[in-house]
Amino acid sequence: MVDVAKWPVFSMLGPQELSMIQKAIVFGLSANEAIYITKDNEVYVFGMNCSNCLGIGDSQSTIVPRKLDFLSGRKVVSLSYGSGPHVVLATEDGEVFAWGHNGYSQLGVGTCNQGVTPVLVSANLHSKKVTEVACGSHHSMALTDTGEVYAWGYNNCGQVGSGSTSNQPIPRRVSSILQNKVAVSIVCGQTSSLAVVDNGEVYGWGYNGNGQLGLGSNVNQLTPCRLVALQGLCVQQVVSGYAHSLALTDEGLLYTWGANTYGQLGTGNKSNQLTPVQIMTGKERVVEVAACHSTHTSAAKTQSGQVYMWGQCRGQSIVLPHLTHFTCTDDVFACFATPSVMWRLLSMEHDDFLTVAQCLKKEFDNPDTADIKFSVDGKFIHVHKAVLKMRCEHFRSMFQSHWNEDLKDVIEISQFSYPVYHSFLKFLYTDQVELPPEEAIGLLDLATSYCENRLKQLCQHIIKRGITVENAFSLLSAAVRYDAEDLEEFCFKFCVNHLTEVTQTTAFWHIDGNLLKDFICRASRCKAFKN
Repeated sequence: MVDVAKWPVFSMLGPQELSMIQKAIVFGLSANEAIYITKDNEVYVFGMNCSNCLGIGDSQSTIVPRKLDFLSGRKVVSLSYGSGPHVVLATEDGEVFAWGHNGYSQLGVGTCNQGVTPVLVSANLHSKKVTEVACGSHHSMALTDTGEVYAWGYNNCGQVGSGSTSNQPIPRRVSSILQNKVAVSIVCGQTSSLAVVDNGEVYGWGYNGNGQLGLGSNVNQLTPCRLVALQGLCVQQVVSGYAHSLALTDEGLLYTWGANTYGQLGTGNKSNQLTPVQIMTGKERVVEVAACHSTHTSAAKTQSGQVYMWGQCRGQSIVLPHLTHFTCTDDVFACFATPSVMWRLLSMEHDDFLTVAQCLKKEFDNPDTADIKFSVDGKFIHVHKAVLKMRCEHFRSMFQSHWNEDLKDVIEISQFSYPVYHSFLKFLYTDQVELPPEEAIGLLDLATSYCENRLKQLCQHIIKRGITVENAFSLLSAAVRYDAEDLEEFCFKFCVNHLTEVTQTTAFWHIDGNLLKDFICRASRCKAFKN
């Protein structure tokens, strides 16, 4: 399952904020900027805000997500970013908005003024419905629902496809050989552009110094050229890295070409390739490939769900596809790309599907599905016999035919409080404990009685984190009573370190005489009373 929290920048958000995310993207030279769209189609941004790339109206960085009110309620279908960085997105209505760095007119609004807030890109697109956008370092592209390709921005290498090297201040249709073609997808390298048309042909233009256009030469192209080396193949997906490209055919075959300084072509060496070379020939069918213009990393996913990575991975050059433990190509970029950006607008729409762990958590204390309930302090806790038997040896023994409890619908519990027993049963469903330190003492007692060592460790951890001068001696007493040696040592050291304050508390003078005597003896051996 895709988890945005794998990207460090998202670790700043809490569980509730993360649960509302429907789509997200991480970008920037250090992967320090992020945009996310909530389930109610609100757009939020946070991070460093280099070149006003957050679109919040000022140049201030923000660790707290800020909403882009201008885009409120607009459903985002495509989003891409440049190196400036600049941001371009398309909405469900086919409108295009852009903001951020604009030194080369990459926002498409006819000027070179930075876009401090989102602005509608309307020139030559006002009657078009854009379905996809793509960004290179400082140029942008848009694909319409009729298969037309538009480009604008920096054009020093012909990446706009206009036939010249003059910058393009507003969207201009990429025509030439694409004039009568229906494009179905577009991608950008740093200073190059690629398009796939409806019959599976691939066309490229722009910078070609490393062979990233796959044309058999390293000559820049000012207008689109067909990759003839892929003739006879039907390409269904193309992606571009900083200066390399990958193509996936409808038969699951993978081809790579371009720069190979870090082994990003996966050919087993570091030699550039001017024409497409097939890789992963001994592997099963490939169903997805991944790369993005700001990294030298490549990834692929096979039919059975195996994920491979190669190229620049955490500073290492991996020259052959390496099998990972990941379940999606996105995780490769979260954990191994430099910078750890996202290679696409990440969608969490499938997260409505619940894992086994999530289902168990949801069904805890649910009277509609429970087949047994515990009565504690006059309150009921609804649970499932099967879960308890799987998770706890005590219940596995209890629900045997020779125990009376196995025949009961309601089991009375008198030796533990409701908060303690509720927390224990919830732990069996979630592996988590949420109790204050004082209540955790009772849960520690239960864990000791039921021989639940993992729960015992969690209780000790909670108690350690919640120790104070006022409760320290009570916690020490509990640790001794429940034979928790590690906790006992921790509480003892705390009491010694705060001896004057602890000895003035009520708990200290109401403690068991033997425990008090033992504490004084141990403290004396530690020379706690030397002054």
